[in-house]
Amino acid sequence: MDIDSIPAFCLAFPNATQKLQWGDDLCFKVGGKIFVMLGLDNPTLCFKCTPDTFAELIEREDIRPAPYVGRYKWVMLDRLDAAGAAELQDLIRQSYEMVSAKAPKKQVARKRVAVRKRAVTKAVSKSRREKHKRR
Repeated sequence: MDIDSIPAFCLAFPNATQKLQWGDDLCFKVGGKIFVMLGLDNPTLCFKCTPDTFAELIEREDIRPAPYVGRYKWVMLDRLDAAGAAELQDLIRQSYEMVSAKAPKKQVARKRVAVRKRAVTKAVSKSRREKHKRR
């Protein structure tokens, strides 16, 4: 895969978006969470992987734990051809699936908390209004 085909592949996933962040990093996100980072000036690629895959990949030449997020099983490919095209597509798909599996649950939980807070706020406001009416 090359620097032109990676964005097209990543954006083909449902609800995938892209955003330029941190200077020259093109980040691909699902549910507001990054699943792939593509360095544009110096073509590099970062993505999340399973612990077993992480252990296998970092043994290869030109693949290492990603800076800052390596402890979360993210790898960095120093060259885009460090893995074959079919393998890279599979790794990106796995990253998307792992990240998307977690992102929606958090958003749903936040919405539920927000609804509860509004309900509590309305109940408190209603009881305060009733107290003022009684006086």
